[in-house]
Parts: sequence; C-alpha cells; structure tokens
Amino acid sequence: MSINTLQILTGLWILIALIVHVTMFYVTAPFGRHTSEKWGLLIDNKLGWMLMELPSLLIMAYYLGWGSQSFSSYVWVLFGLWILHYFHRSLIYPLRIKATPKKMPLVIAMSAILFNSVNASLNGYYLAELAPLEKYSQVWLSSPHFLLGIFLFIIGFAINLRSDAILINLRKPGETSYKIPRGFLFTYVSSPNLFGEIIEWAGFALMAWNLPALSFMVWTFANLVPRAKNHHDWYLQHFSDYPRERKIVFPFLY
Repeated sequence: MSINTLQILTGLWILIALIVHVTMFYVTAPFGRHTSEKWGLLIDNKLGWMLMELPSLLIMAYYLGWGSQSFSSYVWVLFGLWILHYFHRSLIYPLRIKATPKKMPLVIAMSAILFNSVNASLNGYYLAELAPLEKYSQVWLSSPHFLLGIFLFIIGFAINLRSDAILINLRKPGETSYKIPRGFLFTYVSSPNLFGEIIEWAGFALMAWNLPALSFMVWTFANLVPRAKNHHDWYLQHFSDYPRERKIVFPFLY
C-alpha cells in the first residue's frame, strides 16, 4: 500500500468518526450500565472486553515483530506504548473487573473488534512500512512534541488506571448495585477514566505526529465524549444526591 492510499483511507476513517460522534449522542451503546437485550445475543462481560481489545494488541505486536522497518528507527517506542496500553486493556483489565450478571451484546463486541482492527492496522502499517526513517530518529526523542506527547500519554494512562481502580472497588463482594464514585478526579467529572484515555491518545498523536495517529485520537474523542455524557445523564437520573457541580468529562469545561 502506498502512502497516498493510506492517507486517503485514513481521511475517510476520520470522516466516519465524525459521523459516529454525532450519532452516539442519540444512540447509547448498550453495554455496562446501559446494557439492553434489544441488541441481540449477549455474551459474558469479561469475555466481551477481551474480544474487543485484543485485536489492537495482536495487530500492533505483529507489525512490531515482522514489520520491515519496525526497528530501523525509534518507531518501536510508539509500538511499545501502544502495546503497553492494550496489554493492560485486553488482558489485565478484564480480569480485574468484578463478575456481573449484566452481559454484553455480541454486536457491540463485533463492532469494537472492527474499530480496533482498523485503527491498529492503519497505525501499525504506517509505522512499520511507510514512515520515513528520519522522522523517528534520535533527534525526535528530544523534540518538544515528543516530550510533551509522552508526558500527556503517561499522565492520561495514570488517570485511567486510578479511575478504573476506584470504579472496580466501589462494590463490596456480593454487591451488585451501582454507587456514586467519589474522590480523585471524580470530584470534578463523572468519567475521569474516559478523560484519562482521551489525554493519553492525544499525547500519542502528538508524539507520533502522523495522520493515522491523529485519526485514532479523533476516534477516541468521538467515542468517549458521547459515552461520558451518557454516563453523566444516567447518574443524574438514578441518584437524587448526585453532585450537580460535576462536569461530564473535561474538568471545569464540559
């Protein structure tokens, strides 16, 4: 595949993200607290998470190991950060979440598999086969956009981990009811875990400074901002004492 073909495909992928972003404000993704049997066959929640996230891990691991120029420059740093995130997301996180009677529609898992496969393929192919070697040279490691980007990636990853830990530990063993999360960035927003992930991939896009990485940042924003609003609205509907001063996903802004 040529660089021009990849850019055209990536541009179309970004356009789809913008359409999905608008649509998701009107259609709530039916998993987690929003699970609905109206969406067809349901599967185990833990299994669903693994199936959804594993393609991103496997595809990028493939390109890192067998790409023609994955180790010809410092591009392996980007591969490593991506793999770190998805190793946690596809293998560690599903094992940490508590068992729940609520299941996930298979169609949601399949949609996420497609989403993650396309994102990983665009990014992996570009980095392993098409990226100019001088673009990710030693000079890149000390460039302002790399330093700021890796700082944001680490901060976003840490916020995501800490927020997930609070949510996972909300219920005591045997409890199934939802509770209001408190402390840390939950003081300011309803979904700091999603806020952290948005920051994380904005940092990655800044570090990578290429169109596929930008497209993944756009998709992350497009998916997670409407989902955060759905969470926020759900809390307000189900808890009369929910803190009204909390924003949705961006502290003090939205």
